[in-house]
Amino acid sequence: QTSLSIWGWGSLGVVLFLITFGPFAIFYFAFYILCFVGGGFVVTLLFGKNNSEKYLEQCEHSFLPCTSVGIPKCIEEMKREARPIKIDRRLTGANIIDEPLQQVIQFSLRDYVQYWYYTLSDDESFLLEIRQALQYALVQFSARSKEIDWQPYFTTRLVDDFGTHLRVFRKAQQRIAEKGDQMKDQAEELVDTFFEVEVEMEKEVCRDLVCTSPKDEEGFLRDLCEVLLYILLPPGDFQNKIMRYFVREILSRGILLPLINQLSDPDYINQYVIWMIRDSNCNYEAFMNIIKLSDNIGELEAVKDKASEELQYLRSLDTAGDDINTIKNQINSLLYVIKVCDSRIQRLQSGKEIDTVKLAANFGKLCTVPLDHILVDNVALQFFMDYMQQTGGQAHLFFWMTVEGYRVTAQQQLEVLQSRQKDGKHQTNQTKGLLRAAAVGVYEQYLSEKASPRVNIDDNLVAKLAETLNHEDPTPEIFDDIQRKVYELMLRDERFYPSFKQNVLYVRMLAELDMLKDPSFRGSDDGEGESFNGSPTGSINLSLDDLSNVTSDETIQLHAYISDTGVCNDHGKTYALYAITVHRRNPNSEETWKTYRRYSDFHDFHMRITEQFENLANILKLPGKKTFNNMDREFLEKRKKDLNAYLQLLLNPEMMKASPALAHYVYDFLENKAYSKGKGDFARKMDTFVNPLRNSMRNVSNAVKSLPDSLAEGMTKMSDNVGKMSERLGQDIKQSFFKVPPLIQKTYSDPDHCRVAAPIDDNVDDNIPLRVMLLLMDEVFDLKERNQWLRRNIKNLLQQLIRATYGDTINRKIVDHVDWMTSPEQVADAVKRFRDAFWPNGILAETVPRRDKAIRMRTRVAGKTKLLEVMPDELKHIIGAETTRKGILRVFEMFQHTQLNKRMVYVFLERFLETLFPQNKFHELFNKLHSRSKQMQRYKQRLHSTQAPSLQKSLLVSHIRLLMHL
Repeated sequence: QTSLSIWGWGSLGVVLFLITFGPFAIFYFAFYILCFVGGGFVVTLLFGKNNSEKYLEQCEHSFLPCTSVGIPKCIEEMKREARPIKIDRRLTGANIIDEPLQQVIQFSLRDYVQYWYYTLSDDESFLLEIRQALQYALVQFSARSKEIDWQPYFTTRLVDDFGTHLRVFRKAQQRIAEKGDQMKDQAEELVDTFFEVEVEMEKEVCRDLVCTSPKDEEGFLRDLCEVLLYILLPPGDFQNKIMRYFVREILSRGILLPLINQLSDPDYINQYVIWMIRDSNCNYEAFMNIIKLSDNIGELEAVKDKASEELQYLRSLDTAGDDINTIKNQINSLLYVIKVCDSRIQRLQSGKEIDTVKLAANFGKLCTVPLDHILVDNVALQFFMDYMQQTGGQAHLFFWMTVEGYRVTAQQQLEVLQSRQKDGKHQTNQTKGLLRAAAVGVYEQYLSEKASPRVNIDDNLVAKLAETLNHEDPTPEIFDDIQRKVYELMLRDERFYPSFKQNVLYVRMLAELDMLKDPSFRGSDDGEGESFNGSPTGSINLSLDDLSNVTSDETIQLHAYISDTGVCNDHGKTYALYAITVHRRNPNSEETWKTYRRYSDFHDFHMRITEQFENLANILKLPGKKTFNNMDREFLEKRKKDLNAYLQLLLNPEMMKASPALAHYVYDFLENKAYSKGKGDFARKMDTFVNPLRNSMRNVSNAVKSLPDSLAEGMTKMSDNVGKMSERLGQDIKQSFFKVPPLIQKTYSDPDHCRVAAPIDDNVDDNIPLRVMLLLMDEVFDLKERNQWLRRNIKNLLQQLIRATYGDTINRKIVDHVDWMTSPEQVADAVKRFRDAFWPNGILAETVPRRDKAIRMRTRVAGKTKLLEVMPDELKHIIGAETTRKGILRVFEMFQHTQLNKRMVYVFLERFLETLFPQNKFHELFNKLHSRSKQMQRYKQRLHSTQAPSLQKSLLVSHIRLLMHL
C-alpha cells in the first residue's frame, strides 16, 4: 500500500507540473542546471591561475637553483669530465701469463665491443668497467686453480672420461653391427645409437641436445657462462644486467663456441695427429694396408683421384737416362694403387665384403706354427687355451704350464739355497719342505685318483712319481717324464693340436701373429709381380713365397767362425759375448771383418730361419740353454765349439743352395752392425714372457698365473701350512708360486653399462700408471673380452716395464709431470697459442673455409697410416697384430664424428669445472641443464615401464605380509 501511494502522489505531481508550465519546461530546467555548473568551473580556473602566477613570482626571488629536467640534464652529465678508472693489470701473479692474457682481453673488447660501441658513444668508462669485470673474474679463477690438486684429475678422471667415451662408442658400433642391415645414413644412426648407450651408462645425464642442436648448444653455453660470472664476479657487477649480458656473450659466442667447434672438427683432429707424429715417415706397406682395409668409398676415391693426377704429371715429363727407370717405377706403383682402389670400391659398392679370416681358412695351406712355439708365445697361447677348453683338454695344458712354473721356481729357490750355504746359512729342510708341498699339490691336482679333471697318462709313470714323492726329495725335474708325455699327447692326439690347426681359432691366431695372407691380391694383371701381404698391419716377416724371389750369387763365398769369447757387464747385467770372424770372397775382392753376437742373438736368428724354412728345424740344432753356472769358462768354451759347428753347418754350400733365400738372413746376421732382432718373430716374444734365465722372480712366476680355481685354493692352503717355516724363503716361494689367481675363461665387461673406472689393486706401488695404462689398453684394444690370462700377463708386463724404467719413483715422476703441465711456463704457452690461433699478428682471424672433401679424405688416410706406422712392434707382440689394428682404427674412427667429439669436449669441460669448484654442486647443475634431453626422457619412460610391474609386485607382497601378520 505504501508503494502504491508513493507512485500515485508522484504521478499526480508530474501531471500538475506539465499542466501548469507546459511540455518544454523540462528542457529549460536542464539548461539552467548546466549553466550553473559551467559558470562555477570557469570561476575556479581563473582563481587558480592567479594564485599560481603569484607563487612563481615568489620563487624567482628565492635562493633555490632552477631544476633541470629530462634530456638537458642527461646532456649536461655526459659533458662533464669522466673520472679516471685505475685498473690493476696483474691477473695471476706471473708476468709471463699476465701479458698474453691482457692481450687476449684487449683483442676481445676491440673486435667484439668497440667496433659497434664507438658508433653510439665516445665515453670509455663502460669499456673500462667491462675490462675490470673480466680481470676480476680471471683473478678469482686463477686464485681458485692454485688451490686445486690437479693430479687426480689428469691421472684418473680425465682417463676415466676418455675410456668411458670410447666404451660408449664401441657399444654403439656393436649394436649397429647386430642390426645387420645396410642403413642409408650410418653416421646419423651411429650418433643416435651412441647417445642411447650414453644415457644407459650415465643414467643421470645425456648430452645429445647440446651436441646435435646449435640452438641448444648456444643456450647451454650462455647458462654456463652466467653461472661462472655469478661465482667469479662481485655481486654489484653481476647485478648490472647490461654489462653481465655483454660479458656472457663475449665468453660464450666469441671464445668458447669457436674453440669447441675447432676442437670438435674431425679434419682439425686429423691434421693435429699428423703434426704430432710428423717425424715418422709413412711406410708404403702401411699405406697399402690402409687402402686395402678401408671401408669408406670417399677415402678410396680421393686417393684414386690424386694418384691419377700424379700419373698424368709423370707421363707428361720428358726424361731420359737413369731418371726414366725411376719414373717407370713410380708409374707402376701409381697404377697398382689405382687398381687396388678400384677393386676395393667395387667390393664395397656390391656389398660383398670378405672376411679375411674365413677367406684364409678356406683358401689353402696356412703357415704352420709349431706347438712348442705356441706354448711359449703370449698371443698364440691364449687361442690354444680357448680351444683346449672347448675340447675338454684344458687339464693337459694347465698341467704342462704348472710344471713349467714349478720347475722354474724350484730352480730359483735351489739357486738361492746354494748361495746361502756358501755364506754359512743352512735352511735346507725349510726349502725342501716347501718344494715337497708344491710338488704334492701338483700331483693331487692333476694326477691323483681324486683329481678332477684328471690328466690321463701312463699309470706306471704316475705310480713311479708317487713313489718318488714319498721317499725322495723333490727336484726341479721330478715331473719331466710325465710332462714330456703330456706334450706328446697334445702334439699327436687328433683332438688337440692337429685339430686346432683346422679350427677357426688357429686362423685368428695367425692374424694376431701377423702371419695371415690375403690371397685376393696376389699380383697385378699386367705382370708387375707385386704381391701384398694382407695381414692387418702388414707382415714384417717375409713369407716363403716372398723369399723365393730372393736370389743369391753363387760366386760369393762366405766363411765365418767364432774366434773368441768374453763376459760383459752392462749396468749390472752379465752376459757372454762371442766374436765372429767373417770372410767374404768375391771374384774381384775379399773382405774380412769381425762382428759380436750374444747367445740370445743366435737364438733369435735360429727361431727366425726355422720358422721361415721348416726343413731346417730338423737339420740345424742350436746348443741348449743352461740355468746355472752359465758363465763358467769351461761352459763358454763348450758353447763356442757347439756354435761354431752350428755356423759351419749353416754356411755349407749345399745348405745355401737348397734354400737360396736363406742367404738374405745369414748376411744380415753376420754383418758388422748391431743385430736387429726380427719383428714379429717368436724369439722376441719368448724372451719377453717365458725365458726364466733372463727375467726376475716375478717374470718367472707369471707362467703359472693361469691355473684353475681349485689349484689356487689348494696352493693357498698349503702355503698357510708351511708358513711357519723360514720366513724369508717361504715368502719368496709363496709370492712366486703359491699365490695363483684363478683362471677365468671369459669375462664380459660392464654387463650393467657402468663407467670405465674399475677398481685397481690399491696395494700395487705403481697404482697410478697402472690405472692409466691398463684402463686405456682395456678400452682401446677391448681386452676385457679376451682371455684373462692375457690381461694378467699384460698387467705384470706393465709393472715390470714401469719398474725397469722408473724404479720406485714413478709416482713422484707423475706428480712432477702434472706440476710441469700446470706450471706458469706451460700455461703461458697455452695462452699464447690460443692468442695466435684466434688473433694472428694481432688481427682477428677470418673464418677458415672448409677444406675440400677430397683433401679431407686424403688427410684421413694419412692420419690412419701414421698411427699404424707409429705403433711399436712390442705392442703387437703382446696383444696381437689384428687386435692392435682394430683398436687403433677404432680410436681413429671415433674422432671422425663432430657430434661425438663435442660430447667428449663437453665432458672434459664439465669435469674440469667440477674439480675447480667442488663446493658449488656443478654435477647437479649439469644434470639440470641436460634434463631436456629427449633420450633422457625416453630412458626414464622405459625405466618407469619396467619398474612398474616389479613395484606393484613388491606392494602386493607387502600387503599380503601385512594381512598374514594381522
